[in-house]
Amino acid sequence: MLIQLTWMSLLRRHRWFVAAAGITLAFAAVSLTAHKSATLTVFADFACLAMMLAAAGATLINALRRPSRERSFWALLTFGFSLWACNQASWAYWEVVLRQPFPDPYFFDIILFFHSLPMIAAAAWRPDIEKREREGSDLLRLLNFLMLLGWWIFLYAFIVFPHQYVVLNIDRYDFYYERLYGVENALLLAVLAFAAWTSSAGWRRLYLNFIAAGLLYGVNAHFLDRAVGNNTYYSGSLYDVPLIAAAAWMAAATLSAPEWNLKTVEPKPDVRWKRVAPQLAMLAILSLPVLGLWAVLFDKSPLPSRVFRVFAVLASMLLLGAFVFLRQFIQDQALMGLLGDSRRSYDSQKRLQNQLVQKEKLASLGNLVAGAAHDINYPLTGVMNDSELLWDQGRLTDVQNTLLRKIIHHAQRTRDLVASLLSFARQSPGEKTLVDAGILLNRATQILESRHPGGKIHIALSIAPDFPQVWGNGNQLFQVFIEIVENAMDALQEAGGGSLQITAHKQGNEAVLQFSDSGPGIREPERVFDPFYTTKPIGKGTGLGLSVVYGLIQDHGGQITCHNNPEGGALFIVRFPAAAAPAARVAGAAGA
Repeated sequence: MLIQLTWMSLLRRHRWFVAAAGITLAFAAVSLTAHKSATLTVFADFACLAMMLAAAGATLINALRRPSRERSFWALLTFGFSLWACNQASWAYWEVVLRQPFPDPYFFDIILFFHSLPMIAAAAWRPDIEKREREGSDLLRLLNFLMLLGWWIFLYAFIVFPHQYVVLNIDRYDFYYERLYGVENALLLAVLAFAAWTSSAGWRRLYLNFIAAGLLYGVNAHFLDRAVGNNTYYSGSLYDVPLIAAAAWMAAATLSAPEWNLKTVEPKPDVRWKRVAPQLAMLAILSLPVLGLWAVLFDKSPLPSRVFRVFAVLASMLLLGAFVFLRQFIQDQALMGLLGDSRRSYDSQKRLQNQLVQKEKLASLGNLVAGAAHDINYPLTGVMNDSELLWDQGRLTDVQNTLLRKIIHHAQRTRDLVASLLSFARQSPGEKTLVDAGILLNRATQILESRHPGGKIHIALSIAPDFPQVWGNGNQLFQVFIEIVENAMDALQEAGGGSLQITAHKQGNEAVLQFSDSGPGIREPERVFDPFYTTKPIGKGTGLGLSVVYGLIQDHGGQITCHNNPEGGALFIVRFPAAAAPAARVAGAAGA
């Protein structure tokens, strides 16, 4: 019972190969028992056609059902099997419908010759290797294939055409056709063997099955051509048995392939097969002048054949030369794209490095400032209290009163500075909700514009209708907008007036705000977020405002950059991640 179950399991697993073997044995039995006749011819021609169509249908099914990375492979195989079936259909037409021997030479010999080229391209496509090339690499591979296809067309025209259509010579035609066709089949086997050697698992199994079937077909094709030349071949003879077997074998392998776990794997570090197709394409280009010189200097064929070969070389040089220029153009475009990506990557890395350095500076300074502020605050409080007590006594001279007022004024300034330092050191993430940054920005501009009456400073605010909400702390974002706008208005006030253009819009998945003023610009934009860096007069600014802004924006997952406009003035760009889900608009402004 166990043996029976094992046999049933094997039969079920290899059912397509069992069917292929059964079809081959049945055809062989008919070929051995039947004599040459019209009935045997009909049976043999349509049996061969049916097997080739079955192979084409099997590959077409895989092309439609398999993952996208395999579709080009199976589509090319479908094209190759279809050309093979077309040649067999023409053979059946002559022998069954017209009841005439297949002509020699015949146009469909060209179809038979080229049916292996799509199969070579399929094996070279390597769907078993994961491809991570840049955009345009598939087009380059297609151009390489078209160049090799054009070279094979030229080679057929250069070697075979002169004996087929220019000056008919059947013996020379058969001789050159058979050998060139044999070279083509050998090339197919070589490409399949290399693919099998560098692949693994199910793909190697598939390639090996195609190699075995292709080897059987290639050897049989050699002996079949000899039999045709000796007039010993007829349809349905034993020469057709390997042909049926090869077609059935390939169809069985194609139908079984989905069950073989065809996995795409990572390429090895040294993937030399990628350079084979371009090198062969360039070798094909370089061979054209050599063949042209041979046709002019050493070819002993009749004059029409030599002239045809020279013109074939010239036409091929024009065609393949056009492919070379097109390929170079595509490579140049890919190189420009690569350089652009490299530049963007460098800029991004530089920006991230600067952000990291800035963040570390702020963190280190925050720890230092926190301790220093507490130490300064204690004696400062004593100075303020003692000064107020002395002021209350009221028995001071005018000079003493003046000095006391200066002491109190400077102590208050020092207290404000300490408060700023503590505010800088105590930056905390805070609770974040969905915030309408547009409302906060509008409120900030209204408050600050009211502090600068006279119309010398004009603020233009433009908020796009699709400006998204962001996740953040309303109070902190309001502080950010106040600081950026106030910084710009101070610069405009020093310049005697001007305009501040504020825009808010959505860009991709980001909420982008731009603050562009018409002032004198920033002397050192790369230092504007450094702590204590300020261009304002002494006593007017501490140089901590934009540092605090930088830290808050970083805490919100955003970015802020600054540079000078070419036409003058400073430009601040703030980016926040846009909120993914829509929700009720929350102003969340300070004091709201």
